Amino acid sequence: MDWLGLQLFAALPTSGQILLDCQHEPFLVSLAYVVVCAASFATLDMAERQSHSENPSARRQWRVLGACCLSGGIWAMHFISMLAFRAPLEIHYDVALTGLSLLLALFAAWLAMNSLDRRDMRPRHYLQAATCIGLGITLMHYVGMAALQTSAQQYYQTSLLLASLGIAIAASLVALLMARYFRNGSGTLHLVMKYGASLLMAAGIVGTHFTGMAAMTLVIPQGASLSLPTSDNSLQLGLTIACITLLISASSISAALADKKLQSKEHDLRRVSVLLSQLDQARVSLQQAAHYDALTNLINRRGFNQVFAERLADHAANESMLAVMFLDIDHFKRINDSLGHAAGDDLLKVIADHIKAATRSQDLVARFGGDEFCIVTSLNNRDEARHLALRIMQRMKDPIDLGGRRMVMTTSIGISIYPDDGRNTEELLKNADLALYQSKGCGRNNLNFFNTGLRTRATLELQLEEELRVALLEERGLCVHYQPIFDLHTGQVAKLEALVRWQHPQHGLLGPDRFIGIAEANGLIADLDLWVLRRACEDLAQLNRHGYANLKVTVNCSALTLGREELPADVEMALLLAGLAPWQLELEVTENALMGDIHRVINLLKRIRGQGVALSIDDFGTGYSSLAYLKRLPLDVLKIDRSFIQDVPASQKDREIVQAIIMMAHTLHLQVVTEGVETVEQHEFLAAHGCDYLQGYLLSRPVPLADLRPVLERLDRQDSDFIACADTAVPGSPDLFADSPGYRAGASIARRGH
Repeated sequence: MDWLGLQLFAALPTSGQILLDCQHEPFLVSLAYVVVCAASFATLDMAERQSHSENPSARRQWRVLGACCLSGGIWAMHFISMLAFRAPLEIHYDVALTGLSLLLALFAAWLAMNSLDRRDMRPRHYLQAATCIGLGITLMHYVGMAALQTSAQQYYQTSLLLASLGIAIAASLVALLMARYFRNGSGTLHLVMKYGASLLMAAGIVGTHFTGMAAMTLVIPQGASLSLPTSDNSLQLGLTIACITLLISASSISAALADKKLQSKEHDLRRVSVLLSQLDQARVSLQQAAHYDALTNLINRRGFNQVFAERLADHAANESMLAVMFLDIDHFKRINDSLGHAAGDDLLKVIADHIKAATRSQDLVARFGGDEFCIVTSLNNRDEARHLALRIMQRMKDPIDLGGRRMVMTTSIGISIYPDDGRNTEELLKNADLALYQSKGCGRNNLNFFNTGLRTRATLELQLEEELRVALLEERGLCVHYQPIFDLHTGQVAKLEALVRWQHPQHGLLGPDRFIGIAEANGLIADLDLWVLRRACEDLAQLNRHGYANLKVTVNCSALTLGREELPADVEMALLLAGLAPWQLELEVTENALMGDIHRVINLLKRIRGQGVALSIDDFGTGYSSLAYLKRLPLDVLKIDRSFIQDVPASQKDREIVQAIIMMAHTLHLQVVTEGVETVEQHEFLAAHGCDYLQGYLLSRPVPLADLRPVLERLDRQDSDFIACADTAVPGSPDLFADSPGYRAGASIARRGH
């Protein structure tokens, strides 16, 4: 087949002269390999820049530049290799065909760069691209060979011709794979591997050319004249083409390197910008976390202090009024204990919404932690603060669906007013907190304004707390009074109830209602109870030595003391130190003290009763009065509260209640003590209806140990009619330091043996 003067797939002629003495200039061959190596490396760089460019226009520019580098390298290698070809003939080059070969090389290189720009390359895409590029390189080679003008004809061996095509396709496939692989990565190893890839690509391109050259045979036709070469400028021309191509490749590599550095700086700047943005977001988040509550999205205590100080300064400048309200959710702990903390968090969110809905947009609403909220609002008069507090309390009573239950919550509110109740943040917050404490002490679901009496009371309580600690530590000032308990069956005093008193150096003799609450609130109650227990046992042991060996002492036990696992051991040690028998001690507990962890309390009481110590339930009827629990408790005695006996026998309902309690207690095999007995009529009624023991002013007030023996002797000398004439106390008269009705009915103390 004759194509552009080339004899392809044709057999050699039978006549003619075959030129065998053809060779290549080694220097120019090496130069051609160096040129194509540089072009290959530049092409790999262009492919890398093309893949990393985010701008479509820049990607096109790198694609064009890469195509120029690759095509220039391939064409320059071919042309320099042709200049290295030495044959005993005069050789010329056709300009048009030479230019066409360059265009074919550019087309093949463009196909290669365009293939590398695909995001998703599958195996068939690689094969298609490699075939097209290999055909392009092969066409470029043979068009270039057609540009070789001599007096001889070019015949090509078919097997080697096809081999050159296969090498071109294989080289193209390898080049595509390497270019795709080396477009990502960095470091010295990556660069070394890219150098090796460039050498391999160049070897494939050179291999295509020289396989094609090996397939060529020059045949001088029969009768043709042989023209010998006259001059040879191949070296100068090869060097010129090589220099131009190397300069283009070097410039392209330099441009790629500069762009890489620039893009790296851009990436660094972008990273810095992203980091700055993240830092800014983190600063905002930290500020949000530092000044806002994550659960309710209300401002927290820290943010509140900052905003409140600013508002206070504005009101000071304008001489206007401002209210500070402390809110506390009533019995919120029950929600956490019964439904869990997740339900408690949900409830706090709803409550926060209720508070925000009841306040104005300019009001400052904050959550201080737990179930404690604070509101700051501007006022024209004090009534506005009251109306706002009432509006909040009313809104809080809206039913809330929580954990499958429909609940209604209440709140206690304390209010302080600027400037009447303080002129700085600390003073206003402290006074609002005191007013809140007053609201909770008044039965909750209430509001109170601060007054100076609250501050005086708080100061006194703080002073009493400090002095009570010293009194307990030094055992100075505390004492125990005893009130006899009369046995109606034997007509004798059977028991003594131990009641704590405090001989204060400034305030005189203080009853338990003045300091028991302080002891409970500050963790002193357990030490106080233990001190009373030991002192009562010691005093009873002293009475035993004076002939009162059949007496028992009853000691009250607070709810907090009842929660201590060490209580049985403390009781045993107190009896051991005093030398008392366990039957001579009776512990009194209130109903409310039993209603905590009932299972643990029952086990604790069983341990104490197992030692031989008797147990009694005090103030029965004023607490939960759960018969289901009462029948399970290991009790010996039930004490009827004085509130049920004070109107007996005049009140029929009270008579019936007392009778029912006595019958129920006897049914449960419990002895009955009625406290607060002050009249003969009460005594006669209780004796007639089976009550076992009496306690009250009719017999005696609580007295110190030094005055107790005459009282016991007086009571034991008289028969059952002594009550009508023996008591020197005025029935129903108040006693500042005895167990007054207000003290026995108090929710926080519930008498608890003090």
